[in-house]
Amino acid sequence: MTPGQDKTRETNEQRQDAAKPPSSLRDRVRERWLLVTVVCCLVLVATIGGLAYWLSIRDYESTDDAFIAARSFSVAPKVGGYVTEVPVTDNQHVNAGDLLAKIDDRDYVNAVNQARAQVAVAQANIDNIQAQIDSQHQQIDQAKAQVDQAEAQLQFAQQEEKRAKDLVEKGAGTVQREQQTRSDLQSQQANEARTKAALIAADLGIKTLEAQLESARASLQQAKAQLDQANLNLQYTRVTAAQSGRVVKLSGAVGTFTTAGQSLMMFVPDEIWIVANYKETQLADMRPGQPVVFTIDAYPGRKLTGRVASVQPGSGTVFSLLPAENATGNYVKVVQRVPVKIVVDHWPADIAIGPGMSVVPWTKVR
Repeated sequence: MTPGQDKTRETNEQRQDAAKPPSSLRDRVRERWLLVTVVCCLVLVATIGGLAYWLSIRDYESTDDAFIAARSFSVAPKVGGYVTEVPVTDNQHVNAGDLLAKIDDRDYVNAVNQARAQVAVAQANIDNIQAQIDSQHQQIDQAKAQVDQAEAQLQFAQQEEKRAKDLVEKGAGTVQREQQTRSDLQSQQANEARTKAALIAADLGIKTLEAQLESARASLQQAKAQLDQANLNLQYTRVTAAQSGRVVKLSGAVGTFTTAGQSLMMFVPDEIWIVANYKETQLADMRPGQPVVFTIDAYPGRKLTGRVASVQPGSGTVFSLLPAENATGNYVKVVQRVPVKIVVDHWPADIAIGPGMSVVPWTKVR
């Protein structure tokens, strides 16, 4: 066959192929049945998976605006002085009652000794006044006896003076005797007045001593209060942990001078929780006690569990330093965030967790 004939034959075949009707979709499926089967299976699996995921995820509310929170506080002494001991270091865990820092206590020991001496002086003053009161009671008893004696002598003098006067009137007695008895009567009257005045003075003396005793007792109470305060100040030289937690941002060092209220370190308690700022549109079915699953951004491979503790009665912006004033200016509605407190069932002990770390919680609300 010549080249010209071959070319003519190819041209005829191309014309015949062009004249054939196009293959149908069924024919194409039959030709590529394996590919179609795989695609259909993939679509079916994706549909079933998407449906299952939607059925599962619709019962949860999640937010990425969540973090770990704690009531961290500054540790400061109540008294001033030079720091003599800091037995802790940064990020160290301590238990309640452990020593965090110690201040030079020599001045405070001297203050305690001085206060004890003041208490002893006040107690001695009370004992002295009490002895005077006891002595004064003896003097009062003696004055009463003298008054009784003076009254008896006065009565006898009155009787003698009456008898002498009767004898003079009858002419049986002498005027000298009558004058003598009158003089004795006046002397006994003066003696009675003197003893009664001494008794009154003794009674007034006991009242004065009792007033001094009350003043001495008040001084003793004041001295005891000063002693208690001195003992407290001595105890304050030992700065201890109020609860278990971790020491962070340590600034106190041995040899530095600190004043009352000056921060020596920050303290993070062991009690920590999660604050999740959910949108207000996510709170319709959220209630305390609902289970929560969350992950920590620092440890994405670990899932932890907890539960909703409470929902703040108000948005976060209301309790901020400068709350929004929607009644002024042009108002633009913005979906607010409401803090939700989440407590954790069990924090893992093998990883470092602290306030400020970001988490992603999933709260089951249905």
